[in-house]
Amino acid sequence: MMAITAKDISELRKATGAGMMDCKAALKESDGDFDGALDYLRKKGQKVAAKRADRDANEGVVVALMNDAGNRGLLLAVSCETDFVAKNDDFVAFVNSLAQLAADNGVDTKEALLDLPYEGSTVREKLVEKTGVIGEKIEVSDFHVVEGENLTSYIHAGSKIGVLVSYKDGGNAEAAQFFRSVAMHIAAMSPSILRPEEFDEDFVVKETEALRAQIIAENELNEKENLGKPQKNVPQYASKRQLTAEVMAKAEEDIKAQLKAEGKPEKIWDKIIPGKLERFVADNTLLDLERCLLSQVFALDDTKTVEQAVKDLGDEAEIIEFRRVAVG
Repeated sequence: MMAITAKDISELRKATGAGMMDCKAALKESDGDFDGALDYLRKKGQKVAAKRADRDANEGVVVALMNDAGNRGLLLAVSCETDFVAKNDDFVAFVNSLAQLAADNGVDTKEALLDLPYEGSTVREKLVEKTGVIGEKIEVSDFHVVEGENLTSYIHAGSKIGVLVSYKDGGNAEAAQFFRSVAMHIAAMSPSILRPEEFDEDFVVKETEALRAQIIAENELNEKENLGKPQKNVPQYASKRQLTAEVMAKAEEDIKAQLKAEGKPEKIWDKIIPGKLERFVADNTLLDLERCLLSQVFALDDTKTVEQAVKDLGDEAEIIEFRRVAVG
């Protein structure tokens, strides 16, 4: 049997990142053959990956990367099982190398990234190898590319949340700083869509039913336990997507009927109706407030929505697209 030297072990460790004992065992199994040792470690990684396939990988690192022109960016999330691994310098460097590889090769999808060559194998195979070396499930959990006239990015919460925003600035000198604050808002408030029209109709129907049931249950508990909290209004709807012209016309008629029943003089209705219609919209768009970026209250100014804040920046300012990626 060929003698295994410390130099052999060191070279294998440098090439694979595997532990000293694993490298020694690999070289021993392959009788000192370097390529054979690499193959041994890959097979070990496959076995470990198979065993850990059903494990939750809820930790990891998110990287945002933009090109020098500022018109193409990517978000990459690589997940692992523990925060200990996520904070490891080698793991962070590995994720950054994957992001740079994706940027250099101009790939647009997760599958295309996984198929790229990486250190004598592919990214897909390297992830399996890393799983064997680290002993945790390692996977590319999310990958997005955003292109546009102007881009801004933001990384939040210990590199666990990343945001990319594509926007038009309308020539405003303060736009870059403003839209970065929008990216910070997205990181904190977790919107899933830009505007209500993007909601799936069936999703909105189900969410409306769930929201109504939740508020009814809260009101019943409040009354039963005598908690003294004001009863919440049970909405008919949950999104502007549902507030058609017919729905708004019916709401206005109901308001007029209420004012008449209360004995309010008809000559002052025009002063009352707009405010009540505004309240009707607010009560019946709670899903938008939670999930729709433009409808959310702006984190840096709670007197306006994100949409209003963008309009205040300039008539031609606009959010074109955004992506939010998170681990954990």
